[in-house]
Amino acid sequence: MQKIKPTYLWAVLFALLTAASCQKVVTQSRTSSDSTGARSTRPAAGKLDTTTPPPSDTSKNILPPFPQSAPTGACSVLPIYGDTIIFTQPTAAGQDYIFNPVNSPGTGKYFAWPQGMVIDSITGAIDLTKSETGMQYAIGFVKNGTTDTCLQKLIVGGAAYMDSIYILADGQTQAVPYFEANPYLPSPCSGGGCSFDVTGSAAAKKVIVNTSSGVIDLQKTLNGTGLLGGAFGLLPVSGSSITADIYYKLNDASNLALERITVQLEYYDSYSLLSGGLIGNIVNKVNNVLSGNRISNYANPRPPLIVIVRR
Repeated sequence: MQKIKPTYLWAVLFALLTAASCQKVVTQSRTSSDSTGARSTRPAAGKLDTTTPPPSDTSKNILPPFPQSAPTGACSVLPIYGDTIIFTQPTAAGQDYIFNPVNSPGTGKYFAWPQGMVIDSITGAIDLTKSETGMQYAIGFVKNGTTDTCLQKLIVGGAAYMDSIYILADGQTQAVPYFEANPYLPSPCSGGGCSFDVTGSAAAKKVIVNTSSGVIDLQKTLNGTGLLGGAFGLLPVSGSSITADIYYKLNDASNLALERITVQLEYYDSYSLLSGGLIGNIVNKVNNVLSGNRISNYANPRPPLIVIVRR
C-alpha cells in the first residue's frame, strides 16, 4: 500500500495560516457578520462519509440518517440563524451562550449533523458553550405533518486541528490550527491578541502548545523537556494514545470568549505500523475539509486525531 503522508497539508496550512450543575443561559443580542501525508502524492478528493448510520435513537442521542435528497420544490421552512457562521460570546461564570434562529419556520423538529452540536430539537436554539466549535454543520428541520428535511449550512467559529499523520523524521514537527472550519483562511492570531492553553490543561499533560498561535510542538510533546520524557512517557510505546483539552481565546468575532477543543494524540515508532483503516479514515476527513465539506455526516469528528510517527 502506498504511503500517504500529509506533507502537502502541512505546507498548505503553515503557509496560509502563518501568513496572513445548574446552568443559566444567555441569548444572542445580535448576529455576527461573516468574513469572508504522502511525501509526494496527494490523495484524490474525498467524498463525504455515506456509510449507513445506526437507526435513530433519541434516548441515546444517535442521529437519524442524513437526508440523501433535498425536498422537491422550494423549502419554505428553512431554519435561519442570520448568517452562515456564528460565534460564541463571553458570558458570566456559570452561564451558557445560547444562539436562537432568527425566523420561525413553524412547529417541527430540529436536527444537526454531524455529532457535536447541542441543539434544542423543538426550538432550534443552539448551546454554543457546550457545542464543538470550529466545525461546519448541517441544520435540519422537519415541519410537523411532513417528511421533508430542510437543510441549512451553519459554521460554528473557533479553532480546530486537522486529523493528520506527522512524520517527525520528515520535518513534520508542528500541528497548526485552522479557524472557522476553513483551512484556507488566514489565522486571526497572526496580528496577536489570541491566547491558547490559558488554563494550562494541555501543558499539564506535557502537550506543548504555543500560547500565542496555538501551534502544537509535536517534537517537544513526544520527547519532553525533562528526565521523565514527554506526553507518552520516557519510552513511548507504539499505539499509545492520550487526550488533552486546549482552552483558548481568539481575536475574532467571538470577542475573546473562552473556548475549548479536545485533541487526541497517538504515537507510532514507524509509519509501517499504521493500519490501512487508520490512514484511510484520516485521508477521508482531510479531503472533506479541504473540499469545503463537513468532516463527516454521521461519525463524531471530535476529537481530531493527531498521529505522531517517529520515522
